Amino acid sequence: MTPPSHIPSVGLFGFGAFGRLIARHLASHVPLIVCDPALSGGPDLAPPLRRGSLAEAARCPLVILAVPVQAMHALCQEIRPYLSPGAIVADVGSVKLEPCRIMRRELPDHVELVGTHPLFGPQSAARGIAGHKIALCNIRGRSHLALAAFLRRSLGLHVILTSPEDHDREAATVQGLTHLIARTLADMGPLPARMTTASFDLLVEAAQMVQGDPPGVFSAIAEANPFAAHVREEFLRRASALVPPADP
Repeated sequence: MTPPSHIPSVGLFGFGAFGRLIARHLASHVPLIVCDPALSGGPDLAPPLRRGSLAEAARCPLVILAVPVQAMHALCQEIRPYLSPGAIVADVGSVKLEPCRIMRRELPDHVELVGTHPLFGPQSAARGIAGHKIALCNIRGRSHLALAAFLRRSLGLHVILTSPEDHDREAATVQGLTHLIARTLADMGPLPARMTTASFDLLVEAAQMVQGDPPGVFSAIAEANPFAAHVREEFLRRASALVPPADP
């Protein structure tokens, strides 16, 4: 995600794998103030990235919350006193209903809110992000329109405007089943690598794209998405129905 040209700086909360991916693609457009406790005491970041305090990052005109869903509530409470009137706050979580509820409830009325979900990650975007998809949910204000235009024109992303509920309903299948299958395959141990078919190779490749995700991502997709349990149960029910019961 990246800001329109009139935004002089971005506050980035969270510098894990996805936070670093965001920074890598924003660095040529705008200076970033990065706030992450894990950076404390470490080496300085290379310009245009700068390590900053919670207050410094929260005072930026655009604030990006690249933290797990479980950390959203506490972080929103911490940054609330420092947010500037007219600022834009956006999350990048894999689910949208809960983060958007938290931001709407915990952040002041004088900031605009956008829920986003980049539908790619460090592995799938290893060769660049142009052509990948990103979902945008307008929560408060009109800034999502300028952000959508910038994402299309400057980063070449395919922007999908949606609601938090519609996002989570579709993501329960798209991500929920992908991660379920990937985790199941990983738990089965070494997979065949010699006598494979093209379809099996594609299945393994898809699973490998998400196997390196942090545990919090799977937790958000499987537990924080209110539609995930039904999709998972329906998938398992239909899979079981395909196989006749074993003879006693």
